[in-house]
Amino acid sequence: MGTGAAIVLLMIVALIAANLPWLSDRIAFFAAPPARGKSEWIRWAEWLAMFVVVGLIAAGLEYRTQGQLQVQGWEFWVINLALFAVLALPGFIYCHDLRRRLRRQYRRRES
Repeated sequence: MGTGAAIVLLMIVALIAANLPWLSDRIAFFAAPPARGKSEWIRWAEWLAMFVVVGLIAAGLEYRTQGQLQVQGWEFWVINLALFAVLALPGFIYCHDLRRRLRRQYRRRES
C-alpha cells in the first residue's frame, strides 16, 4: 500500500470513527442502552476511545508505509484531536439537533 492510499484510508476510518458515538445508541457499540438513553458522558468517552483507536491505526499504517514511527510532540496530538473533533461534527449535529427535527416532522406527517 502506498502512502497516498494509506492517507485516504486513514481519513475515511477517522471520519467514520469520529461519528460513531453519536450515531449509535448502544454503549460501546454492542451493549444495549439503558431505558433513558445513552448518557452524553458515555458518548464523549467512546469518542475519546475512538480517537485512540484511530491513532493506533495511524501508527500501524505509518510503520507499514515508512518502516518506522516518527516522534511527535504535544502540538501534533492537539492538532489531531482538533481535527477529530471537526470530523465528529456531522454526527454531533445529527444527534443533538437533526434527529429531533426529523422525528417531529415524521410525527406531523403521521397525524
